[in-house]
Amino acid sequence: MLTRTNQKNGEELSILGFGCMRFPMKGSGIDEPRSIAMIRNSIEKGVNYFDTAYFYHNGKSESLLGAALEGGYRERVKIATKLPPFMVTKLEGAKKILETQLTKLRTNYIDYYLLHMLSDKPTFDRMESIGVIEWMEQLKKEGTIRNIGFSFHGSKSDFEELIRAYPWDFCQIQYNYLDENNQATKSGLELAHSLGIPVVIMEPLRGGRLVNQLPDEVLKEFRKCDKSKTPAEWALRWIWNHPGVNVVLSGMGNEAQIEENVRIAGDAEPDSLTEAELGMFDRVKAILLEKTKIPCTACGYCMPCPFGVNIPGCFSAYNDKYLLNDRRNRFKYFQTLGVLSKQPAFASLCTECGKCESHCPQNIQIRKELKTVKKEMEGIIFRPVVKIARKLMKIT
Repeated sequence: MLTRTNQKNGEELSILGFGCMRFPMKGSGIDEPRSIAMIRNSIEKGVNYFDTAYFYHNGKSESLLGAALEGGYRERVKIATKLPPFMVTKLEGAKKILETQLTKLRTNYIDYYLLHMLSDKPTFDRMESIGVIEWMEQLKKEGTIRNIGFSFHGSKSDFEELIRAYPWDFCQIQYNYLDENNQATKSGLELAHSLGIPVVIMEPLRGGRLVNQLPDEVLKEFRKCDKSKTPAEWALRWIWNHPGVNVVLSGMGNEAQIEENVRIAGDAEPDSLTEAELGMFDRVKAILLEKTKIPCTACGYCMPCPFGVNIPGCFSAYNDKYLLNDRRNRFKYFQTLGVLSKQPAFASLCTECGKCESHCPQNIQIRKELKTVKKEMEGIIFRPVVKIARKLMKIT
């Protein structure tokens, strides 16, 4: 496992970080024994950075990680977790959240503490005005927090303003070969690096879409360049090629993903891609940008919808229609979001309340896009047929 040095504190961080947002599931909950085994196995293989958050897995992620790090594992790793500003109106609220997090994680300190989804300067100013920033600084002096940072989903200009607004110990941005010019962008990554601020990368595979939902044209480009490399390997190597990247988070949901990612992280040096390989990525990006309709990463921040819409599922089905050119796409939509889901979850259930849009890191106009999904995926008889099919199959 390669490491890169945190330029702020000298710590050696594994270039592969474990994102604790996509643990394997069993029934309606986390498969705890399997997830704990996966975490410990990844530590034995050299992973030493684990990223979680207050509400991942409906609040269960931190508890699972805390249990996994019992028995001497805690001392071998760095824990990153997050304070959600959108849930904090008073300093006392922030204090209660951190107290809960420390209890769940079974620790008395957090190595890397982030303001979660800090996407503009006014939100930072609000945190400062109610005393959160000063409180975090005091906790850092006491050792309860070791590093203060923020995760970002917003515009390039907002990122540039935020990164200069405070002497951050680190930052976390979405970055992959499809998002080189989205959100913080390549120039934002380079700005943070030039300021001596470590950068942690999230969404390297765009929620799996850069692995499982690639059109044939893209796969052909990858194979022409090197048949031995998978789409996941290409995507990760592209990010690790950037010298300004310290850690890349991967939400590894099974053992095979850990094995593959650890292998790649064993020799993914910066500036190691050839000119031919970089040219291939330019062709791949052009193909994908032409086909992708809605830039959803399936992060789930928009959920749950109070009216039952599976928003990421609707967008995924709609994008698949164009990315994968799947002739059975509408039937799959009918099955997975209409007939076979626990409750109907299709786009036309949207009442346009707008609750989801304020939480979307990609700033997607969700209500507008759901109307598009409804128009293209449902049709006039869709809802009556779903109702009949559920009744016949005795799904209530």
